[in-house]
Amino acid sequence: MKINREQLIEKYIEFLKSKKHKEIQNSSLIPENDPTVLFTTAGMHPLVPYLLGQPHPQGKKLVNVQRCIRTGDIEEVGDTTHHTFFEMLGNWSLGDYFKKEAIEYSFEFLTKTLKIPIERLAVSVFSGDKNAPRDNEASEIWINLGISKERIAFLNKKENWWGPAGNTGPCGPDTEIFYCASKENPPKKYNPQDNNWVEIGNNVLMQYVKDEKGKYNEAKQKNIDFGGGVERILAVLNNHEDNYQTEIWKPIIEEIEKLSKKNYKGNEKPMRIIADHIKASVFIIADGITPSNLEQGYVLRRLIRRAIRYGKRLGISPDADLTTPLVKIIIKIYSGTYSHLKKNKEKIINELNLEENKFEKTLDKGLKEFKKMSLNKQISNKEAFLLFQSYGFPIEMTKELAKEKSIKVDEKGFQKELEKHQELSRTATAGKFKSGLADKGEETTKLHTAAHLLLAAIRKTLGNDINQRGSNITSERLRFDFNFDRKLTDEEKKKIEDLVNKKIQEKLEVKQEEMTLKQAKEKGATGAFDNKYGNKVTVYTIKGFSKELCAGPHVTNTSKLGKFKIKKEQSSSSGVRRIKAELI
Repeated sequence: MKINREQLIEKYIEFLKSKKHKEIQNSSLIPENDPTVLFTTAGMHPLVPYLLGQPHPQGKKLVNVQRCIRTGDIEEVGDTTHHTFFEMLGNWSLGDYFKKEAIEYSFEFLTKTLKIPIERLAVSVFSGDKNAPRDNEASEIWINLGISKERIAFLNKKENWWGPAGNTGPCGPDTEIFYCASKENPPKKYNPQDNNWVEIGNNVLMQYVKDEKGKYNEAKQKNIDFGGGVERILAVLNNHEDNYQTEIWKPIIEEIEKLSKKNYKGNEKPMRIIADHIKASVFIIADGITPSNLEQGYVLRRLIRRAIRYGKRLGISPDADLTTPLVKIIIKIYSGTYSHLKKNKEKIINELNLEENKFEKTLDKGLKEFKKMSLNKQISNKEAFLLFQSYGFPIEMTKELAKEKSIKVDEKGFQKELEKHQELSRTATAGKFKSGLADKGEETTKLHTAAHLLLAAIRKTLGNDINQRGSNITSERLRFDFNFDRKLTDEEKKKIEDLVNKKIQEKLEVKQEEMTLKQAKEKGATGAFDNKYGNKVTVYTIKGFSKELCAGPHVTNTSKLGKFKIKKEQSSSSGVRRIKAELI
């Protein structure tokens, strides 16, 4: 069945709606109040509180398409199937249906709605270990649907297990679905090592909860989390072995061919990398991130600079504008779904041009410097740091250049050198923090509520046009970003801190309510009103002071918070300030 991206998404949403699922919003790429990852990496990410048992305002059966960024696969980008930015079809059961229905829904959608031939499908299931048994139940369900035993592989925890998101929490086996993309007839037996089999969907079967002792207990609320990659399914449906030949990539590739005066054939890897990295950058900037040497901004800078380096490899002139023509095409491809791309078009172009110009100035010099260094057959910590500080080479780029010449980089020494000079979080590329929404501990819960008081206090001090631009909460501290174009004065900081403490001392009730977006707007709630479906939302009200859309967790009264202390106020990125605070 040949269909385009919009048709695929529409068919999927309508299919799950026919199974009584409610459509939920496509969330920002920047996770709200969740420091477990730098970006939204899957459709389930915004749903963590509900997977843990908090009731969702729209019920127990949900569906959406979610924009995602994954940085763990950056080195894989360049083949036919890996992407940094991608869209994920997702459906969830929060304690409603379980294994049988989940597998049946996936099978019905793929074979009946999309008409994918069953003879081209294979699956994998969990092989079992000391913590959880072999998933014979999932295997039997697939066999009953017509998948032969030869097409079912039992794989270990590394391949067929999800979670928990932190050290504890919901987790369970998964069952992945593969399509044979080869032009030849598929082999009778499924071989997981055969790259012709491409994963197109995965059902996570959350039936356990891992406790603090490392024990896996049967979950009271068993959940289903299905994810299917739009890019891969689109390639399958349109008979492409290469994702980059589909309509959501081909116009970008064609523009790169024009800019480089080279053909895609023979130059696939660099062209795919440029197309992927610029597309991911467009979406990241549209969600409020700018290039920097910290966290999300660091990943963004790395993507842009890697794309520019591959552009140079293709022979694209340093004087040519690599990014602007690609931005215009990307926005045109996605503007039907993501109106915020068009709204932020100028900002996206400006940020990319700025970074492109900045890096172009030092790239040649840096490459010459690297060439000299590589004669020693090793890049020392000080040399790697020089490339980073003076020539703007992210350490990953130095490692990549070194790998091409089969030489080593003293990365550990580089990190120590870096920590001496600046506050670059080492989690910028690993994307992991200690806790997040999955952490409902007492201290984290208190700080979530303190964040609401902080935003209200900032708005009352600096003006009502202030909005939250991100936050990061662990059990030790709160980090809060907001739009403001200058440094706060000591008087302003004190006023904000005093106001938060005053509201704590007033022992205000914290109330949770479910309502429609329209009702939330009418009641003056703040938050991201970007849900185009008119669904229900959760609103937390701190009596007489704050009213916000939020997924929790929160205390029931401000008196439980203790004393609020601002530790630091600094710039986060252009036009965005950051406050670090704690409760003592």
